[in-house]
Amino acid sequence: MIRSIPILLLLHLALVLCGEGSPCCSEPCENRGVCTALRGDDYECDCTGTGFYGQNCTTPELFTWLKVHLKPAPNTVHYILTHFKGLWNIINKISFLRDSIMRYVLTSRSHLIESPPTYNADYGYKNWEAYSNLTYYTRTLPPVPLDCPTPMGVVGKKELPDVKLLAEKLLLRRHFIPDPQHTSLMFAFFAQHFTHQFFKSDMKKGPAFTRALNHGVDLSHVYGEDLQRQHKLRLFKGGKLKYKVVDGEVYPPLASEVGVEMHYPPHIPESQRFAVGHEAFGLVPGLLMYATIWLREHNRVCDVLYTAHPDWDDERLFQTSRLILIGETIKIVIEDYVQHLSGYHFKLKFDPTLLFNSQFQYQNRISSEFNTLYHWHPLMPDTFHIDEEVYSYKQFVYNTSILTNHGINHLVESFTKQIAGRVAGGRNVPPAVLMVSMKAIENSRQMRYQSLNAYRKRFNMKPYSSFEDLTGDTEMAAELEEMYGHVDAVELYPGLLIEKPRPNTIFGETMVEMGAPYSLKGLMGNPICSPEYWKPSTFGGQVGFQIVNSASLQRLVCDNVKGPCPLASFHVPDVNEPGSATINASRANAASSDLNPTVIIKKRASEL
Repeated sequence: MIRSIPILLLLHLALVLCGEGSPCCSEPCENRGVCTALRGDDYECDCTGTGFYGQNCTTPELFTWLKVHLKPAPNTVHYILTHFKGLWNIINKISFLRDSIMRYVLTSRSHLIESPPTYNADYGYKNWEAYSNLTYYTRTLPPVPLDCPTPMGVVGKKELPDVKLLAEKLLLRRHFIPDPQHTSLMFAFFAQHFTHQFFKSDMKKGPAFTRALNHGVDLSHVYGEDLQRQHKLRLFKGGKLKYKVVDGEVYPPLASEVGVEMHYPPHIPESQRFAVGHEAFGLVPGLLMYATIWLREHNRVCDVLYTAHPDWDDERLFQTSRLILIGETIKIVIEDYVQHLSGYHFKLKFDPTLLFNSQFQYQNRISSEFNTLYHWHPLMPDTFHIDEEVYSYKQFVYNTSILTNHGINHLVESFTKQIAGRVAGGRNVPPAVLMVSMKAIENSRQMRYQSLNAYRKRFNMKPYSSFEDLTGDTEMAAELEEMYGHVDAVELYPGLLIEKPRPNTIFGETMVEMGAPYSLKGLMGNPICSPEYWKPSTFGGQVGFQIVNSASLQRLVCDNVKGPCPLASFHVPDVNEPGSATINASRANAASSDLNPTVIIKKRASEL
């Protein structure tokens, strides 16, 4: 990104004259140039591979100049993709056009994420430890040097604002602000359930560390993060997971029955302590709902595979079913989940073959910034509406009886109908979870994140020029200015929640333009998306491959509930929208029969 630099040069000159801190504190290197401090107050910028040159990497090469001037701004691209529905309906039906656009979406987003990784919280320069130590989250930008004049380098006040004051003034909900995209609680709980397979901060070591053994989609939240936990959850018969039957339907087993450690408070009786892959998923019924659905899906897929391969042993049935569920997850995330939050009229497509002729690395490291930005607490409502009952947070948290009393069908139907909160725009974090947002700010400071504007530049966005430019709100802009002193000093996480939302959307520009590259790189960098894995034989032949390629949120639910299938959607349906109540179960199951035309597996009455 080309940007005038007089202010940066003045800041650097002031720093040199004062003799304070590293010369790199002023971030003199533009356009992803790497700053190295030299003897005294000198520095050099490494512009290699940036497309720019000069002392501060500000002079573009010819091709870069053309690219910068011809490439539309992110907000322009977003406007085009979220308008002109008639045109996009035509493009979505033309395979080669849709494939070409999807390939560009994947490559342009994914290439913004370094692979192999570069930094971590303890190393602001490239080294083998930052690359090889998988117990760290990686970092997209290095930490602010310790010897800088201010917490954000050289701008802003000498001390960051009090966390409690900041949270209460700018993050705390005054009244519930519904998401204008009509995002449902099905989306909110899916986001929480899905991401906690790789967001597992090790708070004993500190927020820079992760307990996850794998930095990607491995379904460890379903199967357990190590073999010991996995084996306790497995039935070791037919490839299946252990389960408990309640009123003729399958639910997770009890922790006491399988010997799996779960995090429940002492007052929860043993008879209500369900055991699943992630030890904290007993926290809310929405997480246990998804855990139950995926448990049922795993056992259903095992039945399908056993019918096609009666000679397979338990181990092969289990391992192949896990690969199939990983594939289903990625497809649902791209085509249902990301599709919804993007608001695009362009229809996203999960097709790993689109990248087979591109330079792409099938590996991933979870970034701590990705973990931080995913704290979407404003999604949560003030109360939870299930059937005709209303639950407060106190009644909802750790109340596993909600799962069995209402049943999966009613939970899906209720969560689909209840709208989630808007994430951007400020002042929408529920009081019940405000402490979690405050902890995210404290952890960010401990890891010395660079400013919101620094990350905007890193992800090819124009930095905000003023507090009002950031918030779109005069009152919040004035409060931010009093707290931070300079717009370049606004912290990453508060900035993401306070940032003005794009018109009629759930997020602001920065959340989407940062989050999408992390997400798509993590999804498409999965081994099952590689040329060596992405073939029918990996998934037990065409029968398993078809399960992956036909996956959707709606099918996942319909294949794993009894009776009429409720509408399962990340978008709250309009009350007048056709099919907003239920989906005919026979039609849903008929669609599933395409998985194997010759053999239709019926769910066992004792299981579902």
